[in-house]
Amino acid sequence: MNQTAPLLLEIGCEDLPARYVMPLADALSAGITNGLAKRGVAIGAARTFATPRRIAVLVDGVAVDQPDQAIDVVGPAISAALKDGQPTPAALGFARKCGVEFSELGERNGKLHFARLEKGKTTAALLPEIFEETLKSMDELVPKRMRWGSGEETFVRPVQWLLALLGLAVVPLRRFGLESGRLSYGHRFHAPAAISLADPSAYVEGLRNAKVWSEVATRKAEIERQIKAEAAKLGGTARIDAGLLDEVTALVEWPVVISGRIEARFLELPPEVIVATVETNQRYFTVFDAAGKLLPSFITIANIESKDVAQVIQGNERVVRPRLSDALFFWQQDLKLPFSSEAYYEEKLAAATYLNGLGSILDKCRRVGRLAGQLAYAIALDKDGTWMFRVAALAKFDLVTKMVYEFPELQGLMGGYYAEKAGESPAVAKAISEHYLPTQAGTAIPSNVEGQIVALADKLDTLTGIFAIGQKPTASKDPYALRRSALGILRLLIEGQLPLDLRDILGGALQEQPAGKRDEATLKDLLSFVQDRHRAWRVGSDIDGRPVTVEMFEAVAALNITQPLDFEARLRAIHSFWALPEAASLAAAHKRVRNVLKQAGDGGSDVDAAKFESDAESALYAALNAVNAAPATDYTERLKQLAGLKAPVDAFFTGVMVMADDAAVRANRLALLRQLDRVCREVADISCLPG
Repeated sequence: MNQTAPLLLEIGCEDLPARYVMPLADALSAGITNGLAKRGVAIGAARTFATPRRIAVLVDGVAVDQPDQAIDVVGPAISAALKDGQPTPAALGFARKCGVEFSELGERNGKLHFARLEKGKTTAALLPEIFEETLKSMDELVPKRMRWGSGEETFVRPVQWLLALLGLAVVPLRRFGLESGRLSYGHRFHAPAAISLADPSAYVEGLRNAKVWSEVATRKAEIERQIKAEAAKLGGTARIDAGLLDEVTALVEWPVVISGRIEARFLELPPEVIVATVETNQRYFTVFDAAGKLLPSFITIANIESKDVAQVIQGNERVVRPRLSDALFFWQQDLKLPFSSEAYYEEKLAAATYLNGLGSILDKCRRVGRLAGQLAYAIALDKDGTWMFRVAALAKFDLVTKMVYEFPELQGLMGGYYAEKAGESPAVAKAISEHYLPTQAGTAIPSNVEGQIVALADKLDTLTGIFAIGQKPTASKDPYALRRSALGILRLLIEGQLPLDLRDILGGALQEQPAGKRDEATLKDLLSFVQDRHRAWRVGSDIDGRPVTVEMFEAVAALNITQPLDFEARLRAIHSFWALPEAASLAAAHKRVRNVLKQAGDGGSDVDAAKFESDAESALYAALNAVNAAPATDYTERLKQLAGLKAPVDAFFTGVMVMADDAAVRANRLALLRQLDRVCREVADISCLPG
């Protein structure tokens, strides 16, 4: 049995950018393990470690020797390998590749062939080549790399040490002007001395004793625990953004929580501004009380246990103060030009180009206003459209404010605050603040119908305008995030319960565009694009714990339903119907009905009960009449009624020959099947389901 040993490889360097820490660590782990596996070396479980100053992989149970390798290579055809009985350059080149003389090559199926069993190498001998391959793959992750000292080699940051152990032995690696050894290093300040590791198993504990928390998942969990505990001491709950938590985890080796104060004068700012300033610029965490009010405190994670914590806190407060002072200045300056100064904002927006061919941002605002008014009228929300036009007119004003120039991610939100300060109604301000929603799959839609209408109009204008000027997405590129806009339109219509038809509203928005193609072909492209997004979004998603299948979606799509809200109701109904025991049988029967009718061609649709020749015909006819006469409150109830047709349908196909010799009887039976077909396609096309 091949002997095994743990393998540890660590690259120690100057502090890495946080965004590269985990990708590089994962690439190191994948490169080493895949390289070993590709060469037939048996390996156990791999663990990845990463801090700002190191990336490492520890692999359990690595075979210390590579098994013997069966070499089996096929070369050029014999006809190309020999000329006048002599080997051609192609044949000689193949022999050199195999490391043998031409005379040692064989033949298989008309081609040169070479086979032998090559003795496996030691794993330690394989690792230098594997390490080089891994470094090349890591280079691809980082567009800009550093060169340091007199060497020509590059890495993200200067490499300070290499550690490579296979069991008790050092694996000889040479790179970055360094030779690998068994030395690692602890925390830069708390334990800067070298740590000599006897074997890989001592790695985690040895670093922990040197104030380095090398395990990413547990370090992250510890940081989150400390933040929550500190927030509780401050009388609130920390806002812990997942991305920020990951970034902070990648910035520290030994996490120590500290908190600081936000000066009372800054609380005049909207809380989102403080959050954006503190989180984005300083990587601090904000704290909110039980009522959701921002507390005048922040929490940060230090990378050191300071002997004078007060000094550290003062330093953090001193750093955040000018950032918040700038934000307060922007806020106060913006308020000196309230939204009621409409001429000022309109002039600024008129000077800002939206897209070439689609006018200025002011032009877009006016299109959105007109479209919002049309949408509101269509659902009888505000028949003259004036209210919606007001929201749309103000919605983009904040794009030319100082605050949004500094914090683009706050567009919309700041517009809501500025509108409220200018005396607009709370409903108008709320609609403005939310009119970009939903921004992505996980975000909510606007909280009131007014905001939903403006958000819908805005996305419709964006989508149709860019399609009109010929800039629709390709398979690989979507620079204007039109797929996201299309999904937003669908979510607004469905989750907002807006009974609007896609063809109508896309057509209306398209005709508002100032340039480009606004013809039927463009409208068809738009409709198809949004419907494709609907399919991609809905297929595979869950309803009541069960996935929506392609067949369920296509069953509704077959009816050409262009109102997403209605489509969703039908989809939910067919999803519920498929759970019934009768569903598969009815789907199979409907497929049979569709095939029979397709082969029979056109015919009458009136059924004459006097021409029935069997009880099965009468029973099916009676059952169809009962279904047609039964009241149904919704699509789900209608399909439940349809399930009652299983028995008479089965009996009909068991006991009745549809294509009877008598033409009148045959036509009557086909008419009966046409009635059944209509019922089976009333909510969705049942024949699309498996069965």
